[in-house]
Amino acid sequence: MRACRRCILPETRPNLTLDAEGICGACRAFESRRTIDWEARAKTFERVTARAKRLSTGYDCLVPVSGGKDSTWQTVTCLEAGLRVLAVTWKTPVRTAIGQANLDNLVRLGVDHIDYQIHPEVEKRFMWKALERFGTPAIPMHMALFQIPLKVATAFGIPLLVFGENSAFEYGGPAEDQTGFELNSRWLARYGVMQGTTAADWVDETLSRKDLTPYFGPSDEQIRERGVKTIFLGYYFPWDPQRSLEAARQHGFQSNPGGARTGLYDFADIDDDFISIHHHLKWLKFGFTRSWDNLSLEIRNGRITRAEAIERLRRMGDETPHADIERFCAYVGVPRARFDETAQQFRNRSIWAREGGIWKIPDFPIPDWDWSGAAAATGKR
Repeated sequence: MRACRRCILPETRPNLTLDAEGICGACRAFESRRTIDWEARAKTFERVTARAKRLSTGYDCLVPVSGGKDSTWQTVTCLEAGLRVLAVTWKTPVRTAIGQANLDNLVRLGVDHIDYQIHPEVEKRFMWKALERFGTPAIPMHMALFQIPLKVATAFGIPLLVFGENSAFEYGGPAEDQTGFELNSRWLARYGVMQGTTAADWVDETLSRKDLTPYFGPSDEQIRERGVKTIFLGYYFPWDPQRSLEAARQHGFQSNPGGARTGLYDFADIDDDFISIHHHLKWLKFGFTRSWDNLSLEIRNGRITRAEAIERLRRMGDETPHADIERFCAYVGVPRARFDETAQQFRNRSIWAREGGIWKIPDFPIPDWDWSGAAAATGKR
């Protein structure tokens, strides 16, 4: 497993590549920011919003929101641009109290809001199927996060859909995927974190097409016919989690009082108890965790060095979210042992090796890593 020489992300991260100098696409994309005319892009954003106002018959834009700081930043940015906002949320089955508080605050900023909840029994079956098939329970979540806003925007005839971070840019995707404007099936297949599947691929004897209605979005043709354009604010303004956090806090956003739920930040992934499991399973499949993503962002923004990031990982050690896994098992109705056995089927044998009965990653960047931690010990089951 090779890692970027500038940040710490490994080449096993989906959609990430290392160039001949050993620098990852995410670092190269960040480097390219110096050549971007951000003032010109801000002017382009003004033209995009002017088009939305001209074409709308009610709401000028739709903003997908959760209980996170980016949701507040996106909403505030749109309101400051004079847009009439409809906020839409896929309601997680385990919304946290702080997530609800931040959503309530967001609505008070001056937007209408749809809280779209899916039948829990459908979600339970879908999440467990996704875990069994692809090693992550988050496919239903990502499908809902993209398809529900698209569905509502086309149904209401809303001309503009506004997301925050664009993963196609932040992690070095092709230039044609970075600008937005059309959130189509090709983009979703590559960047939607749905393993290239659509709702139709999950229809079977236990999940009917009607059960999965929330996960079916409009076709590419319907999106074009309704004139729905999709943008990522990270294309028009330099995206930095600390910068968007500052803007969100100025408008009432609250971080998690109990500290970081997963990874480095106490303001990220705070609205849902189960997202930590999706991030944890990256450890088995790709050899990195949410903390690696977060620390790499801090390196690129010049707030820490690569050596400091590696030392931070060493001190953090095993990050298995045992309490959240137990809650997930209780929710879907499976014993913890079955979860562990299922997760182990997705351990990537091309980077992991058994030594003395314990799973290890050869050439790991932290020589004195404690491999006897719980994440490695589950391999003994």
